[in-house]
Amino acid sequence: MRVVVLGASSGLGRCVAIGLGSAGHDVALLARRKDRLDRTVEEMGGAATAIECDVTDEVGCHEAVAEAARQLGGIDALVYATGVGTLGHLADMDAATWTRTLATNVVGAAIATQAALPHLQASDGRAIYFSSVSASMTPAWPGLGAYISSKAALDKMVEAWRIEHPEVGFTRLIVGDCGGGDGDSAIGFTEGWDMDLAVEVGRTWYEKGYIAGALLDVQDLVDAVDGVIRLGSSAVVPTMAVLPRVPRAQG
Repeated sequence: MRVVVLGASSGLGRCVAIGLGSAGHDVALLARRKDRLDRTVEEMGGAATAIECDVTDEVGCHEAVAEAARQLGGIDALVYATGVGTLGHLADMDAATWTRTLATNVVGAAIATQAALPHLQASDGRAIYFSSVSASMTPAWPGLGAYISSKAALDKMVEAWRIEHPEVGFTRLIVGDCGGGDGDSAIGFTEGWDMDLAVEVGRTWYEKGYIAGALLDVQDLVDAVDGVIRLGSSAVVPTMAVLPRVPRAQG
């Protein structure tokens, strides 16, 4: 399959891109940090395509997706793993932070989908969007209000795309606690956080049981994405949740 992965320069997006390449897919890696993409392609033995893409740049995003389609010869699947994890109390959140969060987590997903849509229609393809447990499976997490709001908006947007374009398989993929991999593959969710605030709200997350207490093996996430991509044109997975299995207490 010909797969475009957005957010492929680091974290879960990078893990998924590498994993799908290993599983035999032709992969185009898209992200802002071209140097990281080039290193990833080199790690993959050159069997992938690296394309610089800023999802908050409408024209540039369309051009990047078009280039990916040209190099791959079409698009069978789009994986939107791009995201920014904004931490802060809502009372302290300024407009610039809200705009950056929504532009990356929601508007960028819409623009990328718009760019890929003709190719996905031609291939009876599918599109997968990384969502969060915090947006749909738990009460709101204090300190993550802007992030959760953006992921809830993303969830509804995916539903709207599915209603308007049932010929494409749109999947909301809810991802539980996962550390990613090593080096650039480690998740950067907490990058730029105020760690004093993180400790403060983190206590509440643990006390309320929002944190699973275990981490999902990233290969299991890759396998889940691979399974959705390999579905035939008669099937669709509207929503999938891939969560860590909490080990049984010992002793």
